[in-house]
Formats: sequence, C-alpha cells, structure tokens
Amino acid sequence: MIDLRIQQYGARTMNGNGNTDLSHIRNIAIIAHVDHGKTTLVDGFLHQSGVFRQNQDVAVCVMDSNDLERERGITILAKNTAINYKDHLINIVDTPGHADFGGEVERILGMVDSAILVVDAAEGPMPQTRFVLRKALERGLRPLVVINKIDRPNIDPHPAVDKVFDLFVELGADHDQLDFPYIFASGVKGIATKDPDNDPGENLTPLMDMILEHCPSPEGSVNAPLKMQVSILDYSDYLGRIAIGRIYSGSIKPGTEVALLTETDQRITGKITKLFTFHGLKRIETEEAFAGNIVAIAGFADANVGDTISDITVTEALPRIKVDEPTMKMSFLVNDSPFAGQEGKFVTSRQLRARLFKELETNVSMRLAETDNTDTFIVSGRGELHLGILIETMRREGFEFQVSRPEVILKEINGKECEPFEKLVIDVPDEYTGAVMQALGSRRGELQNMNVEGSTALLEFVIPTRGLIGFRSEFLRMTRGNGVMTHAFINYRPYCGDIARQRNGVLIAWEEGVSTAYAIQQAEDRGVFFIIPGTRVYGGMVVGENSRAQDLSINVCKTKKLTNMRAASGEVLVALQAPADMNLEKCLEYIQTDELVEVTPVNVRMRKRQLKSK
Repeated sequence: MIDLRIQQYGARTMNGNGNTDLSHIRNIAIIAHVDHGKTTLVDGFLHQSGVFRQNQDVAVCVMDSNDLERERGITILAKNTAINYKDHLINIVDTPGHADFGGEVERILGMVDSAILVVDAAEGPMPQTRFVLRKALERGLRPLVVINKIDRPNIDPHPAVDKVFDLFVELGADHDQLDFPYIFASGVKGIATKDPDNDPGENLTPLMDMILEHCPSPEGSVNAPLKMQVSILDYSDYLGRIAIGRIYSGSIKPGTEVALLTETDQRITGKITKLFTFHGLKRIETEEAFAGNIVAIAGFADANVGDTISDITVTEALPRIKVDEPTMKMSFLVNDSPFAGQEGKFVTSRQLRARLFKELETNVSMRLAETDNTDTFIVSGRGELHLGILIETMRREGFEFQVSRPEVILKEINGKECEPFEKLVIDVPDEYTGAVMQALGSRRGELQNMNVEGSTALLEFVIPTRGLIGFRSEFLRMTRGNGVMTHAFINYRPYCGDIARQRNGVLIAWEEGVSTAYAIQQAEDRGVFFIIPGTRVYGGMVVGENSRAQDLSINVCKTKKLTNMRAASGEVLVALQAPADMNLEKCLEYIQTDELVEVTPVNVRMRKRQLKSK
C-alpha cells in the first residue's frame, strides 16, 4: 500500500498552470560535525514512520551499511532514503560529518531544498559544523537546527542555540537564515521537543511537523523538457552503473530515449532501462517520476557525478557541482619489496591503475595523476582520513601496493607560494594544556582562543595542514587518551616556513628472516619495537623506533647459540616489552619522506625506499 502511493507521488494533482503539484514532497539533507548524531536521528525517522516491521531485526545506524563505516562509527558515503508522513513524501539524505569527505556533502546539497543542522547539546558547533554549514548557506538554504543529545546528564541545551546563532552571523547568513527554526531532540531515544524544560517529548513528531512547515517543497515544471543531475553513483551486478539524482524539470519513464551531457561537453544518447524511487532502505521500481523527485536510473554506463541527463532536445547542461580542490597528495606504487606478490590478489600496475581510475568515477574529491614511471601514481584527496579510507578499502579488496608519506598540495596565489591552513579545536584536561601548546607551537600553530571551564580547556588554533601530519598519535600519547581534537580546512595562506622533524630515527632490519625473542630482547635498550617474535622481516624493513635521532640497522633474526651446557636460567621465559601498535593510519602519520608503507590484505609494513639489498 505504501509502496504504491510512493510510485504515484509527483503526479497526483495539477495546479492552475497545468504543472504537477509538488507541495507534498520535501527533499532534505542532514548535516553535522562528525559524531553529533545524524545517522542515529535518521534511524529514529525510519523506525517511527513504519518503514520496518514491528518484529524486524534492524541494526543500529542502519544507514551506515559500509563495513568501514560500522567499524569506525562514522559516515563516509552519502546515502538517501525516503519516508511517508501525513501524506507527504520526505526524501532524506544522510551526509558525512568529517571534512575529509566534504565532497560528498557538496554534491548532495544540490539535490535538496533544505537542510537539518544537527548540533551536540554539550559540545555546540565544532569545526566541521562550520564547514558543512558554510556550504549550506552558500547555496541559499535555510537550515533547521536540531540541538541533539539532550538526554545526556547535566546538560543545558539552550546555550548551544546561542552558539549556533553566533556561527550563522560569523558565516554571513542573511536575515531569513538567521531566523532559523530550532528544536531539541535525542536521536537515541527518538524524541523531539520545543521546550525540554517542561515537555520531555514522546517521539519525533514535532521535528517531522517542523520539516513540513519550514522546509520548502521543490520547484519544477512537469511540462518543461527533462533535466536531471547525477549526484550519487551506485553499481549493480545485474543493471551495471546506477545514477542517482534529482529531477529538476520534466518527467522520466523507462524506455525513454534521453541524452547524457558530460563534463567534456560530450553528448551521449541512450535509453532508460530501469527507473526507481526510494522508500526506507529499498529502491522501488516505478513507471514514471516527475520534477522534484529523487530517483535512481539504469542504462548509462558512462554517467558520472555532475552530468546532466536530459531530453534529447536539450543542449545546455545544468551547472556542474562545484567541489573544493584536494589539499593533500601521496604516491601509490606497485609493491617491489622482497615479499611482493605473496599476500595480495591484485599486484600489477595495470590492476592498480584500473582500480584508481574506477575510484575516480564515484569519489568526486579525489584526483589522480600518472607519472613518467608506470608503476607510480599520484593520488590527491581532502586529508589523511580520506586517503586512508581508500587505502583500507583497496586492501580489503585484495590489492597489494605501497604508499608514500602524505604531502600538502602547494599553490601559487598572487605570486606567493601558499599552503592549506586548518582550524584546530582541542578539548583537553587543563593539566595537559602547556604540553599541547608547546607541541603545536613547534608545528607553526597559532593560538586563537582559549576557554577554561572547571578542569577542562578548549583551545582553538590556526595551523598549516602539514603541521597536523603525524600529530594525532603524539597528541593521544601526550594527553594519555584524554584529549579530543577536531579540525577542518579554512583556506590557503602564504607558506609559513619549515617544520622541524618531529620523531626519532628508526630501527631497521638488517637481513631477511624471522624475528626471534632472543634478538629483540638483546636490542630492547635501543628503542621501541613494532614487531613481535615470529614476524617475517626483510633487509630495509622498519621494525621499531630508535631512542636516538639517527636510524640504526639491527639484526632481529639472531638466535641464541646452543651448547650442551645447561644454564641456571635456561627454563626462564623471555619477557619482552609490549610492541607499539602500528595500524594503517599510524603508519601513514609516522613515516618520513625516505620511507614507504607496504599495504597488503594480510599485513601493513613500513620500509625504507632504498632497501639494504639494493
């Protein structure tokens, strides 16, 4: 019954001009700083709108369907869903909160007519709140504000509203945008209320009523020629590439001949083989869709994000989606270590090249450049996390390759060499404030604001992006895991000088073999190890950090000489210090320019570019 109504939405009534009445449709995006509760709020919408059966087993944060999203607790890819409420169709797009995935946010905001800004009641607006809000205001959207997580103890949510207002003013919002509607909510409990002091709230109905009241319905004429812009790409083994986007004008049916207008002004004609709308987590095949609807279509294998799908009579494409340029780059190389080809399924330069070009089709924030060396590719992205997610995804797919240290992308502006700068917010116990300020000072960070409440300090810095490379691990050690840091790109500013080396030298394996407890124990006074006994190593592989500034080659495969004499300590087990846990992100932060990270489906190793055997 619900599914049938959705297929009819968009064409049920006509207004006086003969155009389709779209007043029952709302297209909204949910935007926020990472971990402020966007996806949990969408869960509440889906549960309370009757999308799931009463006895249906549903995962928490059901929109985070990607394995990496579930493991890390963040949204990486934008996803859309739809619910029915009071005979209205509400299309909802859940967007990433981390600035590294800002390309997802930028292209999604073009699909919608309004946005819900979710802000943590305790933390208030954070750096990436500023990032996503600025994008919404630039597009002329009038966001609704949800002060979330009011269920947390000892929280006064009202000051968060004032902070959001101040942020709107700072970002240059107009009078209409400053008069934003707001509501208090708890996504976990599934409640919303306008007056948390007197009304605890029962469900999300007040928020959904606010959406219907304040979010504008889409504009568009069904009689005009078809124009639809592709904002999201998906893939099906049965249908091939699926283009998802909003219809700005006209109507669309399966079997209709349409034109694809590409970025290079190429015009490709073809037929729509399948047409889908959305309900909950499902795609529903439909026979017709109209202006204002968000749909998915199959039939164009060459469709890319930003392309226009139009009537064959249309010659002018819709304005392309503008996405900020990448700020960081790194080299992807074919693995040439002594262990090359032993653990991965895809190891050749041809396979690596094909996979990176495939990523370009859906990852609008990424750039790829080939080099004179056919085994090396330069990949540019929005930050360490953005590139790290790509590396981890490829690793899980069976790829084996090497990557270099991340580097910032420099630009020449008005004759001056400029580099990217970021706003960094540190939330840390007051006892660690001095150490944090000293560490960031050596990394060219400038303190902009400092606020101490009780035993907690909130520090705001402006710092070059390259000053943050490798800082997260140092920060966690410095604050013993008690500090929280968030940052977002601001703009390009003049190059601010060199930054001193921030780590000691490394311990390098002398030869190929298997590490032994005896050898590691003998060299423990040299520094901290990254490996355990029984680890396969090769000459030139980084196995630990030296206690001094210089690199040091050691033999970690040495065995104890055996004799027929029994020692008094012969039965004593060897006790070793715990090795440092070096996952992929920590390795990318740790290496220097003369080192590489070897990535395989089984292991992540650090090595010198020039191996001992070469």
